Amino acid sequence: MQADFGRAAASYDEAAVLARETGRRMAGRLDFVKLAPRRVADVGCATGDGIRELARRYPSALPLAVDFARPMLRAVRARTPRLLRMVRRGPGLVNADVRALPLATGCLGLAWSNLMLQWLDDPRPAFREFHRVLEVGGLLMFATLGPDTLQELRAAAQMAGVAAPVRAFPDMHDLGDMLVESGFADPVMDMEAITLTYRHARGFLRDQRHLGVRDGLLGAQPWRAWRRVFAAWERVDGLLPARFEVVYGHAWKGEPKTAEDGRAIVRFRRP
Repeated sequence: MQADFGRAAASYDEAAVLARETGRRMAGRLDFVKLAPRRVADVGCATGDGIRELARRYPSALPLAVDFARPMLRAVRARTPRLLRMVRRGPGLVNADVRALPLATGCLGLAWSNLMLQWLDDPRPAFREFHRVLEVGGLLMFATLGPDTLQELRAAAQMAGVAAPVRAFPDMHDLGDMLVESGFADPVMDMEAITLTYRHARGFLRDQRHLGVRDGLLGAQPWRAWRRVFAAWERVDGLLPARFEVVYGHAWKGEPKTAEDGRAIVRFRRP
């Protein structure tokens, strides 16, 4: 999938309607958060909409754009105004996997991730790494896809007698449990549905290809099977609906409860 995502750098913005909308809604939630981070990171940054928004909101913070696909990072650089590049105020570019970030422990005040976590078979290593690189009091904010994503295609596949064609995603309750297991305090989870519509199935497939996620989302099915699925995809008002369940989460890194050697930490406060 890394190669597919890298090849999609040139076409990503054309198809990233859902990511732009979830990013806008995530940014709106920051209006209600009191935060003054020294460093912020957009992990799974794609072409950089998120890190540009974070840089605008927190102009005194050092912005970091992190992605495992180098062509996406080159796109971030290309979209950074030349003047900012000349005065070294553009985002730092970090080519890395979220499960092994080359960042110092406790260096981030805010970690942001928009529609990246759903491509991991298990988000827990990423959550543990986010927890490591956040400072105490730092915030993780993310959006990911939930299990009701593309129920229309799942129903069409069942009607056509085809194996489930859409990747399975964890629900928000499981994600909340994973955050707690990873050391985060008081995670807040919620979800909403965002529906995109298409005149033809080929438009849906084109978008997924331009995003670099077609195989990751839909797997490998013979074309004959896809034809049966698309024939069974029920139209609404003449259009094909594609419903995405978007799960939003945020959680804070609290004070550690144990030392590195495993001993419990007890804090005494004067009354």
